[in-house]
Amino acid sequence: MVMGSLKGRDLLSMADLTAEELQELLRLAAQLKSGALSLRCEKILGLLFYKASTRTRVSFTSAMYRLGGQVLDLNPNVTQVSRGEPLEDTARVLDRYIDILAIRTFDQHDLEKFAEYTEIPIINALSDREHPCQVLADLQTIQESFNTLEGITLTYAGDGSNNMAHSLLLGCALAGMNVRIASPVEYQPLESIVQQAKAIAGDRSEVAITTDAIAAVQGSQVVYTDVWASMGQESSAQSRIPIFQPYQVNEQLMAHADKTAIVLHCLPAHRGEEITNGVIEGSQSRVWDQAENRMHAQQALIASLLGVK
Repeated sequence: MVMGSLKGRDLLSMADLTAEELQELLRLAAQLKSGALSLRCEKILGLLFYKASTRTRVSFTSAMYRLGGQVLDLNPNVTQVSRGEPLEDTARVLDRYIDILAIRTFDQHDLEKFAEYTEIPIINALSDREHPCQVLADLQTIQESFNTLEGITLTYAGDGSNNMAHSLLLGCALAGMNVRIASPVEYQPLESIVQQAKAIAGDRSEVAITTDAIAAVQGSQVVYTDVWASMGQESSAQSRIPIFQPYQVNEQLMAHADKTAIVLHCLPAHRGEEITNGVIEGSQSRVWDQAENRMHAQQALIASLLGVK
């Protein structure tokens, strides 16, 4: 039975979930992946993507088709959005046509505006502030590897100011995991997100921010990284390399992690920059399971927001 508490709601941030709702989503994703549960719906998912995408676009599309629904690609370049139609006007029209909308955009405020002017569920498929759907898949992958989330320590090494670091802070705190962000001092997470994660974690788990990657990975069961320059930051990509080099996930860094540690990367990867080829292709890598789980986690999320039974 799909939980009813998420029906009709939006997912703009990992913090929109409770710890119990997160666990229920992960249980549902696992059931859907294993084939223990099959859900069907005849609904329409809209994809409004202002940013290029491979995994997000294909995983959302596959997830909806597997549920028996339909997908509309609302490419901004071939709709009135690209000609300056106000977001609130677009939102109110789409609200009459489709059943659920996933948006991949730059500004978190755009998602909030869509949510304000629609009754249908709005999903954050990525913004500059957060990437909650990726973290759902990440947590599913970690749970598959260790049969638990509670007490597991995840270290993220790299750009702590990006959307992945923010959503990992919140998601790990919700899951009862210890989370450490290792990044240069000028690229650390938003303090508001850090404080929010600490409030969620309470006394259950650790939330730590540091500039020392080696110290951060000590005893970690999960080592996570992402590109050093996200979409829209290409002009600074080369200048960032020497700044982030001490945070590269390589064989030397992994030697300091727990012997059972796994490696995650949300992709696409720049091999030889934030991660070495040997690590991403090595026995500790769970990157391809992680990518597959985008589809299963999003299938669970869509079904839950639509109230599919």
